[in-house]
Amino acid sequence: MNKYYILLIFLLVLNACSEKETELERPNIVWITSEDNSKHYLKLFDANGVETPNIERLAAEGIIFRHAFSNAPVCSVARSTLISGCYAPRIGAQFHRKIQMVPMPDSLLMFPAYLRRAGYYTTNNSKEDYNLIKSDGVWDESSKNASYKHRKPGQPFFHVFNIGVCHESSLHFSESDMQQKITKTPLDAFTMQPNHPQTDLFRYTNAYYRDKIQEMDTKVGEVVADLAKDGLLEQTIIFYYGDHGGVLPGSKGYLFETGLHVPLVVYVPEKYRKQLQVEAGTDQNGFVSFVDFAPTVLALAGINIPTQMDGKPFLGNHIDPQEVAQRNSTFSYADRFDEKYDQVRAVRKGRYKYIRYFQPFIFDGLMNNYRYLQLAYQEWASLFQENKLNEIQSAFFRPHGAEALYDVEADPFETKNLVMEKSAELQELRMTLDNWIVGMPDLSLYPEHYLIDNAFKNPVAFGRQHRKDIKDYLMIANLGLEDLSSVSEALTKYLQSEDPWQRYWAIIACTNFAGTANTFQTKITDISQADPELINRVRAAEYLAIANFQNPVKVLTEALYASEEPAEALLILNEITLMASSTYGYDFNLNIQELDAGVKNDAEVKRRLIFLNGS
Repeated sequence: MNKYYILLIFLLVLNACSEKETELERPNIVWITSEDNSKHYLKLFDANGVETPNIERLAAEGIIFRHAFSNAPVCSVARSTLISGCYAPRIGAQFHRKIQMVPMPDSLLMFPAYLRRAGYYTTNNSKEDYNLIKSDGVWDESSKNASYKHRKPGQPFFHVFNIGVCHESSLHFSESDMQQKITKTPLDAFTMQPNHPQTDLFRYTNAYYRDKIQEMDTKVGEVVADLAKDGLLEQTIIFYYGDHGGVLPGSKGYLFETGLHVPLVVYVPEKYRKQLQVEAGTDQNGFVSFVDFAPTVLALAGINIPTQMDGKPFLGNHIDPQEVAQRNSTFSYADRFDEKYDQVRAVRKGRYKYIRYFQPFIFDGLMNNYRYLQLAYQEWASLFQENKLNEIQSAFFRPHGAEALYDVEADPFETKNLVMEKSAELQELRMTLDNWIVGMPDLSLYPEHYLIDNAFKNPVAFGRQHRKDIKDYLMIANLGLEDLSSVSEALTKYLQSEDPWQRYWAIIACTNFAGTANTFQTKITDISQADPELINRVRAAEYLAIANFQNPVKVLTEALYASEEPAEALLILNEITLMASSTYGYDFNLNIQELDAGVKNDAEVKRRLIFLNGS
């Protein structure tokens, strides 16, 4: 019996030691996030970029992810995807800036809360910018002073460090700044992208931005040096990535590769490489996106991944790198950027990128106040007005088709639309995107103001309850992609539907045919005058204007004055801005005093009014 007890005690001690060893083997995890830069400006990822020696040193001891993507080209939507592991249009977090924050879906928590429950010390220094309501249990610290150094001795940690030196605001320099500041990057050290004007201002902006990228790299080095000083590098997995694409004109806020394709490097200490099947200095060509980051961190920490997350881990104890290498697709979304609406979805699969513009009459360069603080944006618009741009450079200011297809390996800046040349690829990617939209389902098939009033207390439950309706709205929207003769009868039926959002999408689909037929003129004229939904009157007047049937000013102005909801008024103002642009040329003289008090005091409405009325 004594031998038995001795053996039992030995086994218990061995088991306790084993558990202790497993706990100590849990890695620290650090995210170093740089704001507003795509992969195109780092030589590690693109020959046209600048040297980033600190990031390159991390890559030499880890993995370079050649195909990493933000799912959204703007911070709050991208960060909402990162913190939740969910596609933003499914959970109601797709609008930047938020007019109303939304709850996390079902019983899901922001992923650092699971780390914290498992014993990790969680810190964020310091930007959050979520469109989601945050519970109290997410961070131990989240502030400019947050640091993993405040943890208990031996406690594993998850730490986020945000670097803002390359943020969009860094390019809000003046003409006098240009004269006084000589860039470190030579003005002839790179090739400018073909859709940009090849001017001195654009070249200076490119060089200045590359300087900011190198300044950012210095900050990365400081974070890593601090970890080394504390003797933590051999226990810490480090992610470096950009929080979405770059900020040269036509990048941030757009579903082009320059707005989505981010640099990602993961440093893996030697002690974890065998377990994670990682070799130092290797490339991973499989596609990963922000929706995958949260489950990846949980997998690395040995924590079960909640089923409510949409993403899949790409690193972890039981993750096969060969399987990851086979992943070849990513989805992305754009809805509202500050005061500018433009509903767009995209899927990239391998070398091909498919973009679906749900309102193709809205051209990319529509006024967005914050974007146009950048001198290069201002010059681009001026050169278009002066007819000094070539066809590729002018496309930014012209309405486009409802669909675009690009071979992004042959055409990295997406200048040649292949929809007429690659029908098989077009059909495949269109179906892939449609299935994803319905599968979520995508709440943006409803206007934002309707979601605020009816869905945002529980967006996910609303989506589940209205999945069939969303599928129907998408089907109606897609009628605009077909031949007019084959869909005319169906569109006529939906224009008379009792469902306001069937009418909404039918009007937009008809707009794809505006100018080619007068089939819908009478019914859409009736909608513009008497529809119960103000936004349907606006969409109808917009159709009539684009088809050259009717001046839209009276309908749009009266709808704006009648609106009592800021998000609804903001969408109407978006269309007023469009109709007032040089592309359409209608004159509006808005009387601010006619606006509802709650509407005119909304921050995003004020942005539009500053542009339209100067007040």
